[in-house]
Amino acid sequence: MHEDDMYTKDGTVDFHGNPAKKKSSGTWRACPFILGNECSERLAYYGMSSNLVVYFKEKLGQHNAIASKSVTNWSGTCYITPLIGAFIADAYIGRFWTILCFSILYALGMTLLTLSASIPGLKPENCEDGICHATGTQLAVFFIALYMVALGTGGIKPCVSSFGADQFDDSDEVEKKHKSSFFNWFYFSINIGALVASSVLVWVQTNVNWQWGFGIPAVVMGIAVISFFSGTRLYRHQKPSGSPLTRICQVVVASFRKMKVKVPEDSMLLYETVDSKSAIVGSRKLEHTKDLSFFDKAAVIVPEDKAMEIPNPWRLCTVTQVEELKAIIRLLPIWATGITFSTVYGQMGTLFVLQGLTMDARVGNSNFQIPAASLSIFDTLSVIFWVPVYDRIIVPVARKFTGHKNGITQLQRMGTGLFISIFAMLSAGILELIRLKYVKRHNAYDEPNVPLSIFWQVPQYFIIGCAEVFTFIGQLEFFYEQAPDAMRSLCSALSLTTVALGNYLSSLMVTIVTDISTKGGKPGWIPDNLNYGHIDYFYYMLAVLSAINLIAFLLISNWYTYKKPMQNVQ
Repeated sequence: MHEDDMYTKDGTVDFHGNPAKKKSSGTWRACPFILGNECSERLAYYGMSSNLVVYFKEKLGQHNAIASKSVTNWSGTCYITPLIGAFIADAYIGRFWTILCFSILYALGMTLLTLSASIPGLKPENCEDGICHATGTQLAVFFIALYMVALGTGGIKPCVSSFGADQFDDSDEVEKKHKSSFFNWFYFSINIGALVASSVLVWVQTNVNWQWGFGIPAVVMGIAVISFFSGTRLYRHQKPSGSPLTRICQVVVASFRKMKVKVPEDSMLLYETVDSKSAIVGSRKLEHTKDLSFFDKAAVIVPEDKAMEIPNPWRLCTVTQVEELKAIIRLLPIWATGITFSTVYGQMGTLFVLQGLTMDARVGNSNFQIPAASLSIFDTLSVIFWVPVYDRIIVPVARKFTGHKNGITQLQRMGTGLFISIFAMLSAGILELIRLKYVKRHNAYDEPNVPLSIFWQVPQYFIIGCAEVFTFIGQLEFFYEQAPDAMRSLCSALSLTTVALGNYLSSLMVTIVTDISTKGGKPGWIPDNLNYGHIDYFYYMLAVLSAINLIAFLLISNWYTYKKPMQNVQ
């Protein structure tokens, strides 16, 4: 084997900072430790969050609308904090150390959460008819623990999928093909963790106690840290390349400084390093693209630039640096279309659970009752079913017709998921319409449950699971592939913020709908007693928004320009 073929060509290094050897590092041999970490972390996260709306309602004494907003606000924060972790990883310490440090913080947060539900004085004890009321101190400890978890997950989420993808060399066609498959199995591992959480752990929280319900996820999070650290000697690492935000600001400032300068027709006249290596550590050069030409002004060489021995980065930027900014700007419209999908997805942890609480939770003719939050297991089972079907059947079949190495493009995959999600909301709305008709027909407004099996919710969960496989996995891969090499954690975090904004949008919609629909003394769409409400209207509203969002996505997709990387890296 030629010496050049012994090492990766995408700039990755081993733990000691030496060029990574292909035969002894990365690829699938390193992935079990990464996937084990992600599976354990997601089990801990969903084990704590799946039933959280019930904890807010029963242990902290919050009303339905407030409990729903509390969960969506916290969940939204969990998907905003990745911007912090991503910045630290890309700019300073790399993905490995970011994941490890924030995993430890996460485990500490889970431990404090367990103590808040276990120790007398910290756990709410002023209970009446199954509803408790927490003191100010108890609330403070609980929310500190909860938001420690939010910060911890912020360091893991944007880095772990990118770190896993880093184990496959972009310049090697065989490894690059495996990278696409990695994202499918990465999401598969997430849902294995979620499966255990939404079945076993939700049952424990409902039928045993919250001490064990929070304690088990805390232990599992400790296992996640151990799993990840165990693979240290096998990992490939991308070097941190300095602050991506600084490089973006430099391009913007340099462009405005040269507002009146004309961009030459020949892109070869724009400034770039003379050799084959990029000026940005660990990054390949990017070819010039013609759109967003205003920012090309930052790479135009003027007489003042020639007079300097070392170019001032706030006056003159390389083409690659300019293309980094262009790549981010191109991603933003695609990113925005993910917000509505995340709003639909977020209903599983709020309104779907509240809807399920009003239905017959018995399994068959037995006395065993399935917790409403455990119905999310069918979303998980749907993902577990569709991931191998997509990877092993749909991709090979589609590849024969399209000739594309992944069967269909990432944008086509995401659009398919957006289309499918519309039917999840229609399914949920129709079920609620049927439930309310029963309530009206039998004057059962004050009955806590109607004799309509909770398993009629299965279709709406299953459809969302199918949509996830197309949209969320496609989004993960798309943002990794289209991100500049030195901004991959940041772009992964950017994709995750759609979930945060989706939760915030859901919370805002609930607030607006509640304010408008309760005027004149009416119970509103989402009252404490849903028998007097109309959450079916809320579902239909989301279906209409999803349809409008799909049309916007199709228009934006036709406009999108893919980045064009060169192969050599520093």
